[in-house]
Amino acid sequence: MTSTADRATDHALPYRHYDEVAEHTAALVIRSYSSSFGLASRLLAAPVRRDVHNIYALVRIADEIVDAPRPGQSVDQRRAALDALEEQTHAAMTTGASSNLVVHAFARTARRTGIDQALTAPFFASMRMDLEHANHDADSLATYIYGSAEVVGLMCVHAFLADEPHRKARYDQLAPGARRLGAAFQKINFLRDIGADSMELGRRYLVGLDPKRPSAEAWHGWLDDIDQDLSCAQEAIPLLPSGTRVAVCAAHDLFAELATRLRAVAPEDACRSRVRVPGPAKARIAGAAALRRGQPRRVNA
Repeated sequence: MTSTADRATDHALPYRHYDEVAEHTAALVIRSYSSSFGLASRLLAAPVRRDVHNIYALVRIADEIVDAPRPGQSVDQRRAALDALEEQTHAAMTTGASSNLVVHAFARTARRTGIDQALTAPFFASMRMDLEHANHDADSLATYIYGSAEVVGLMCVHAFLADEPHRKARYDQLAPGARRLGAAFQKINFLRDIGADSMELGRRYLVGLDPKRPSAEAWHGWLDDIDQDLSCAQEAIPLLPSGTRVAVCAAHDLFAELATRLRAVAPEDACRSRVRVPGPAKARIAGAAALRRGQPRRVNA
């Protein structure tokens, strides 16, 4: 004889299966697109790792719409696709479900952790800026970095604190460091991708740094700015929940290593070839972060 509880469980199973497929899809996205972030995320406790994967997958899909158009796809068509993704996302954050697997996974995380449109709307606005801005000034760059990177760090803080008491006070405590870390990641990627952004996408992000004639002074000025971001961010890492510290520390230290390598190359060489951290070095950095129990490598700023 089947009990009422068993019938309720059986009735819920199809929905749970769809949820699991959506979250497996999000995990596949991060494995396919990001080696550094993917490595660091594997150091998170399992429930938080799931939510971070769900966040990253939505971010990645939006980025692909903007940066990897299909042959013959116009700017207006990409804008329409991005608008549709934003509409799907916000609808799913309200209803809890979507026929888009990545959106469904993100919405589950958003509803579970308290992510709302105060963070998703600036993200989509920054993605839209990539369809409209070829050259940034200081103000537009600050707006772009906030929406494209800092809010992603803030979404992750929501995921980190989902099961903690006093979440609002803890979020306020951790938010400045999360923003600085997100900004550092974005600026480092701007430097790594400066050649491709300029030649292939026609974009110029970093104010004062000419991709065609990058001066050493401007190059190192941006690296000094990045070091300040990393230095401020590292102060917040020991304040994170214990199940997240090693992963965030590893991500911080991987990007600090990238910054060090960017300092060691001539700017014109970096414009021709993307600076990377080899796989064995990444593994060593992640292992060292684990041995230090999440205490980040000091950055000279």
